[in-house]
Amino acid sequence: MNIGFIGLGNMGLPMAINLQKAGYQVAGFDLVQSQLDAFAKAGGKTVANANDAAKNVDVLISMLPASQHVEGLYLGDSGLLANTNPQTILVDCSTISPKVAQAVASAAQAKGFEMVDAPVSGGTAGAQAGTLTFMVGGQQSAVERIRPLLEKMGKNIFHAGANGAGQTVKVCNNMLLGIQMLGTCEALRLGIANGMDPKILSDIMSKSSGRNWALELYNPCPGVMDNVPSSKDYAGGFGVDLMLKDMGLATENAEALEASVPLGKLAQQLYEAHSKAGHGQLDFSSVFNLK
Repeated sequence: MNIGFIGLGNMGLPMAINLQKAGYQVAGFDLVQSQLDAFAKAGGKTVANANDAAKNVDVLISMLPASQHVEGLYLGDSGLLANTNPQTILVDCSTISPKVAQAVASAAQAKGFEMVDAPVSGGTAGAQAGTLTFMVGGQQSAVERIRPLLEKMGKNIFHAGANGAGQTVKVCNNMLLGIQMLGTCEALRLGIANGMDPKILSDIMSKSSGRNWALELYNPCPGVMDNVPSSKDYAGGFGVDLMLKDMGLATENAEALEASVPLGKLAQQLYEAHSKAGHGQLDFSSVFNLK
């Protein structure tokens, strides 16, 4: 099977490499040359532009930063929907607005394409290990056709419902994650202020009712856990600006539906303050240092 992969960033690159390792023929494209070079070094084929990535492939996967990038890639006279074989299954793994996901899928279906939204959870470590969780929205037939590919990149594949449902789940999940990280940071800082060793504190809380993903697998306090961004000066991982974008998607969605998310709105404000302080490119766990 031939696969096109557009977006070889911190998440997309290891995902594409895992497909390559699994024996698929993968043609990758990214706007950043260093990412193309890294994919080529791993044995992948690189192409000059997005349209080339979508030529003569059975499945086209995109992993882009935001809604406007997905709209720009697929829509319009120069977009993929106007220049790609409708037999190609389209899989968007970006985290974007559910409304935009539905609109792009509707445009794709009008041109004869099968398209699913399949955002992921698990971070860069999960992308590298092939243990991501996929939250998929789309028709059951399309989901089952791409399931073998997704299983090469993740260990949990959930069909959430119709187009846009995958993005809805992802927005809810990341809003919770953003809130959870802030709470974890505050608890750790409070313990440290009282003279506690953060490793001991983390061990105890991870076996108590305050246990959570950030505390156990992505600890934000430097020195507590190896191979996480907090022990690498918060380099790599999932950026503050990306979390801020996702918090914005959640609060925007909530406002449109008149759903109450007071903690989500407060968390959005805190990530925005951290970003404006010059930390937007650091991993989101760097809110540990938020004053």
